[in-house]
Amino acid sequence: MKKTGIMTDSHSGILQSEADELGIGVLPMPFYIDEKLYREGVDISREEFYDRLRKGVDVSTSQPSPEEVMKMWDTMLEQYEELVYIPISSGLSGSCMTAQAMAQDEPYAGKVFVVDNGRVSTPMHRSVLDAVELAGKGYSAEKIKKILEDNRENMVIYVGLSTVSYLKKGGRISSVAAVAADVLNIKPVMKFGVGKLDVYQKCRGIKNARKAMIDAIKKEFATTFKDAYEAGKVYLMAASSSTEEVTREWVAQIKENFPGLDVMCDNLSLGLSCHIGPDGLGIACCTKVE
Repeated sequence: MKKTGIMTDSHSGILQSEADELGIGVLPMPFYIDEKLYREGVDISREEFYDRLRKGVDVSTSQPSPEEVMKMWDTMLEQYEELVYIPISSGLSGSCMTAQAMAQDEPYAGKVFVVDNGRVSTPMHRSVLDAVELAGKGYSAEKIKKILEDNRENMVIYVGLSTVSYLKKGGRISSVAAVAADVLNIKPVMKFGVGKLDVYQKCRGIKNARKAMIDAIKKEFATTFKDAYEAGKVYLMAASSSTEEVTREWVAQIKENFPGLDVMCDNLSLGLSCHIGPDGLGIACCTKVE
């Protein structure tokens, strides 16, 4: 039996093909379209999802059932002595806290270690890769959890939205404000720190929104992440719910503004896209784990 297994959920943006290569487990996260339940990577293609989203269907997210989570834990514990589970941030979903509570009881106590390091999307993907690397070096599940959580505060994400319709559905802005934003071509840039999502800046047009996000990361590198950036200990990342062409353009723009830095890019998970909407773009950074 192998020592330490790694598991995450589909909000990490990790596809099953990559999961197979890494030797990890990925729990498909559920969501609803017109009150019908779907699981990411199982019941609907990415193309069909965005086609239906653009047609204005009602979408909402949900948590996986405890039974689904425990079933995957049980399967992985047949292969591994212990397990590191990295779910979406507790600041965005109750599924993390539910998993933490389940991990305290038998038969999982001392075997399943649930990480809450405030991550989602590409930074969450990066945490999974870090966990795989640490496990390969022989670190225990308990130690991996501590290392990842000690790096919790060292992350920030900026997301530019093409529409405020999904903010309105989520109750973050009023219908009047949503109409005004559409009329004025306002593209909000959201900032996600650890467990907190706020409107960072309101921009006229997507071009200005892109510039605002890049300027925000430049400011982060000059202030909060200054020491890590100068020491070459930062990861620069991107995410997208837009087309492949737009995503390529966005990554190219980031690379142009941050020469010499690699840019890891993922498609936003379908569950996150329920809140962000189609044609969203994101940029993020976090420090490398010690």
